[in-house]
Amino acid sequence: MTFFHLDKLMWFIVFATPLSLNLEDMEFGGIGMYLPTEPLMFGVMILFFLKLIYDKGFDSRIVKHPVSIAVFIYLFWMFITVLTSEMFIISLKFMVSRMWFIVCFYFIGTQLFLKLNNYKTFFWCYLIPLSGVVIYASIRLASYSFNEKAAHWVMEPFYKDHTSYGAILALFLPVVFVFLGKSEKFYFRMLSFVVLGIITLGTILSYTRAAWVSLVAALLLFFIYKYRVKFKFLLYSGVVLITLLVLNWDNLLMRLEKNNQDSSAKLSEHVQSISNVSSDASNKERINRWNSAFRMFQERPFFGWGPGTYVFQYAPFQSSKDKTIISTNVGNNGNAHSEYIGPLAESGFIGMLTVFFLFGMVFYKGSKLYHELPTGEIKTLVLCTLLGIFTYAVHGFLNNYLDTDKLAVPFWGFIALIVAIDVYHKEHIIKK
Repeated sequence: MTFFHLDKLMWFIVFATPLSLNLEDMEFGGIGMYLPTEPLMFGVMILFFLKLIYDKGFDSRIVKHPVSIAVFIYLFWMFITVLTSEMFIISLKFMVSRMWFIVCFYFIGTQLFLKLNNYKTFFWCYLIPLSGVVIYASIRLASYSFNEKAAHWVMEPFYKDHTSYGAILALFLPVVFVFLGKSEKFYFRMLSFVVLGIITLGTILSYTRAAWVSLVAALLLFFIYKYRVKFKFLLYSGVVLITLLVLNWDNLLMRLEKNNQDSSAKLSEHVQSISNVSSDASNKERINRWNSAFRMFQERPFFGWGPGTYVFQYAPFQSSKDKTIISTNVGNNGNAHSEYIGPLAESGFIGMLTVFFLFGMVFYKGSKLYHELPTGEIKTLVLCTLLGIFTYAVHGFLNNYLDTDKLAVPFWGFIALIVAIDVYHKEHIIKK
């Protein structure tokens, strides 16, 4: 299939991603690889590089696109910090795994979307098995009387915990609305309503507060696009908001410290626990990881400790006052809990800037594309895809999952779709 039907193999990888299993979780000698997806992606990546050598290049319109340039800068600085890494082999493995996600679902992804209707295949190949996982997890959770603690693991073995599960549900929730338009056939719209209900139910029952916050943020972004709010107004509002936060920081901290509501099975109490930094173990541990990352950054501000090394290096940087009942010194309980602070510790200040630059360029070009397109299906598609990416951009402040196939496949695929529409389809759609 790789040699003769690469597109079908790619759709198989997308379909298999929600159902893939981590060998490390299954105690296969500490091998942190997802099956069957990652070995297939590695093989496709090798074939891609061989084809580049044979063809002596790639479509220059994609290579020169501003988003691609942001991707190249991101990978270039990662490569530099691999060379300076405290743990060279760990960092090299980290970069290679990041490469196969980007090659398969960004660069090859743009070619899959040369045929624009392939976006439907891409979305449904992920949504159908994801819906199956939601039903599976919800039935298991019901058997535990919808207990909040059980909600942390009922999605295993397909997702390692409720936070990564909630992140992917939030990512896909906006794109389901693409299939509810009047242009779709009636029975297809009914199926979309069913899937929307399943994904919404899964998001609620995931008890993932970061996912809920990201969806609220995406709703605000929707209204900004819908009513064409000027960037100048957003900039002024941001400056005012930051100024108010700085001036009232001490009072705000005092209020947050008075919140003793822990995570709960009751949705109202679970929402209240989002701002509890005094007793909620999950929130306090996240702050512990962030503070550890900042201390690591202070020691190596330029090159960092090396991509993928945070989990092995942060233990000595923990402060006793930050530690919680779930803290660990052996690097077996998650990462830096931020898609931005993690690179700050691992690749220095420039590493964090490359991540912000990548997100910024995606939204700059995506927003420009959205406003240029005429009203219709593709304009809605661009909007919903941007909203999906935005849920993860917000979620990325609180968690980081782009080193897993579960999030990386749709994340890079969504970006590839935006770029493909901008490069290959925009002019034709505008002229129609």
